Formats: sequence, structure tokens, C-alpha cells
Amino acid sequence: MDNMLQSLIVSASLGALIGLIRQWGEQQDAHKDDNHFAGLRTFVLWALIGYTAAFVDSTHVPYAFLAALGIVGAHLILHGFIAKDRTSIGLTTGAAAIITLLLGALVYWGQLLFAVMFAALTMIVLGMKQMSHSWTRKFTNEDIRSTLQFVAVTGVVLPLVPNQGYGPYEAINPYSLWLMVVLISGLGFVGYILMRLLGTKAGVILTGLVGGLASSTATTLAFSRESKTYPEISGSFALAIVMACTIMLGRVLVILGFIYPAFIAQLWYPFLIMAMPGLLYAVFIALLSKKSKTPVEIPNLKNPLGLSIAIKFGIIYGVISFLVKWLSQTELTDELLALSFISGLTDMDAIALSITQNLKDGSVALQLGTRAIILAAVANTILKASLVFSIGAPQLRKHIGIALGATVLAGIGAFFIV
Repeated sequence: MDNMLQSLIVSASLGALIGLIRQWGEQQDAHKDDNHFAGLRTFVLWALIGYTAAFVDSTHVPYAFLAALGIVGAHLILHGFIAKDRTSIGLTTGAAAIITLLLGALVYWGQLLFAVMFAALTMIVLGMKQMSHSWTRKFTNEDIRSTLQFVAVTGVVLPLVPNQGYGPYEAINPYSLWLMVVLISGLGFVGYILMRLLGTKAGVILTGLVGGLASSTATTLAFSRESKTYPEISGSFALAIVMACTIMLGRVLVILGFIYPAFIAQLWYPFLIMAMPGLLYAVFIALLSKKSKTPVEIPNLKNPLGLSIAIKFGIIYGVISFLVKWLSQTELTDELLALSFISGLTDMDAIALSITQNLKDGSVALQLGTRAIILAAVANTILKASLVFSIGAPQLRKHIGIALGATVLAGIGAFFIV
């Protein structure tokens, strides 16, 4: 088959795929009739126009492709003005039309792989219309206000704060401090958004996974309270808590690896040892338990992007950073480990980030830093087990005693082998 004919078929196919998704999306809108401005055939023609214009541009008439873009754009604008139904064409359709022309040109220019990827991404965006509308309807005014507030403060403050140490031992670096706030709050926000999108109920395992990203402590607290009301499904609550605590280890590892990638090689296997009891427990429950059809309430977590929460974390991080720097300078090894344990009982992220920053600048030895973070993780696990035993139902304590107890023992073993 002639190369040009093959390229024309590819261009038409990409246009057809985009047109198909766009036409399907328009047909899902109950407020619109079947008279759509552009559907499958129109997008095929736009892709062929793009290919042909690129060919004419390179062989016969310079700027032919730009002229084609201008003509199609003018047609879209003119149709928007003269159409009786002003909603018959929108910015999304106009953008998709221009992209389809570009796809045809890309095929002619030999950028087939890029054209296919571009078309696939466009189809995903177009196909998410109903889903995205459904998602955004679940957001509250508080969600949007907190997000905009945090983004504004971060986007303005972070580039302006000085990137240098202040105070004794130059332990307080405003830029580093705020960057940690952005990092930990941003990752927590991912879990929070997922929970908001899932609605008020979700499967147990998925709830535990998302809860580990958002806040494993809050997940543990919420499910411990629920177990008093619904003791008959304490096994399901235990699975969610164990999954959240296990995912927390992976989340911390990702954060620390982002700051200091070399640390992953030292920390991954102790954390894997600590995660094994939780993983084995989850597999055991999945294989031997009957699938529960009882819906599980998602914990009522606060938005982690709230400015007050971010500032509180920043203060905790700053204080711990100073203490870690001071103890590392004075070579008080036992005191640093004690600080890690105490900090882990309140906040795992702050002490882990502080130690990693000191590892990065050479203030803390690698083995000492690794042991300190392992000890903080052990303390954090003890905290969550204590929450369960003090608040949860007796049925929940039995499950958690086995899973989190084994996690603590695994962490102690990992502490001595690194």
C-alpha cells in the first residue's frame, strides 16, 4: 500500500476515534438534542484537512497549514455567532477540532507515535466529561477555599522565602521548612481527594489504601470508634486499619526518596520487613474470609490542605529539625533515637523529613538516620495499636493485636540488622 494512502488512513482513523468519543459524550447530555455541531464524520474530515494542508504546505503553497487552521477557526467562531442554539458548539469542541487538524499534520510530518499518544490523551479528556462533572459536584466550598488558599500561599511564598539556614547551627531553613509542608500536605491531599471522589462509602481494602495516603492515624481512630457500633464487622475494620498502616510505610518511603533518593537503597528493606506482617495479614483475610457486602463508612478526614494544618505541621517540623540538628552536632546518639521514638508517637512525617534533610547535608550518619526512622515507625505503630486497644471493640483488638504486634516486632528486628 502506498505510504501516503497509509498515512491518510491513519489520520482518518485518529480523527474518527476522537469524533466518536466527542459524539458519544454529547449524546450522554440529556439537555441536548441529537443535532450536534460536530460528530464522527466531521472529525474525520478535520484530520484529513490537517494532513492535506501539511502536504500542500511543504510541497506547493507555503503557510497552507496555517491558512487551514485559520479557516477552521473562523468557521467555528462564525458558527458560534450565527447559530440559533448558542450551546451547540463549545470551547471543548473548538479545541478538539484544532487538535484533530494538528494530528493530521503530525502524521504527515512522520510523528506517528506522538500523534497516537496525543490522540489517546485527547480521547481520555473528552471521555471524562460526565465523570469530571460528577466529581466536581461532590466538592464543598471548604474544599475549594482551602485548596485555593494553599495554592496561592505556596505559589507566592515558596519562591520568595530565603533558602539559607538561620539560628543556632543554622538549623532553620525557611525554604526547606515550607517545601516540606507543601510536600506532605500535597501527598495527603491526593488521598483526601480520592476519598472525596469515592463518595461516602467504599470497599474495605480501597478505604485502607486511600486512608494510608491521607492519614493512617485518622483512619485508625475512625474505624476503632466504628467497631464499637458495629462489632460484627470488626474483621473488616481491622483489615482497613492494617492496610492504612502498611501503606503509610510506603508513603513515607516515597516522600523521603523524593528528598534524598540515595536513602531509598538503605531504607527500603527495613520498611519491607515491617510491611510484611500487614501484607500477609491482608492476603490471609482476602483468601480465607468471605467477601463482605456490608458497606464501610469512609473516615471523616479534614482537608489536609487547610492553611492552619500546614502551619502546625511546619512548626512541629521546625522544632524537630532544630533538635535533630542540635543532637547530631553534639553527638548525642542515644538522645536522637529517643527523640525519634517520642516524635513517632505524635507525627511520623515530621521526624522522618527532619532526619532525611540532615542525612542529605551530612549532619547525621546513614546508619543512625535509618535506625532513627525505623524507631519512629515502630513508635507510630504502637500509637495506632494503643488507639485500637483504648477505643476499639474487643473483637477488633484481637485482630489488631496480631497484625500490628507482628509489625512492631518486625520493626525491632529491622532496627538491629541495619
